[in-house]
Amino acid sequence: MTPAITAATGFLIAVLWFDLMFDVQVWRYRRSPEVPEEALDSIARYYRRVTTTASPMGRLVGLTMLVLLVALVVQAIWGDERLWVSLVSIPAALLGIGLAAARIFGQARRLGRRRDPPPVQSELARGIFRAHIVCLAAMVTLLAAQLAGA
Repeated sequence: MTPAITAATGFLIAVLWFDLMFDVQVWRYRRSPEVPEEALDSIARYYRRVTTTASPMGRLVGLTMLVLLVALVVQAIWGDERLWVSLVSIPAALLGIGLAAARIFGQARRLGRRRDPPPVQSELARGIFRAHIVCLAAMVTLLAAQLAGA
């Protein structure tokens, strides 16, 4: 199971990396009340593409998340890895995937539509950035546990 888990986790880390390449634009303006229009436009255009027009890639990301969760359960029940690997990996996966499903996707889709006033869009962009940092930390933790326990 470890190769499937590490491959799925690596794929999700790569997706996060692409997202963060756009999200990081808000960092420069962290002390400003609003993110400038050119940065918001760049981030919003990216999220409009990845949440609506880039199908079926969005489904591939969702499928990868599902495969990862199933593989982690299989590993925990039937795998040879030490218990601590599952005790670290499963909560890390649930945190990252849960945050993406419950919060990030909806916020990214909303930002991509650009229907909110600029202060709301700025907060959406900042929230997506913060959540992606948490997801990245969770996925790197999962990957490290899998590699250390292999």
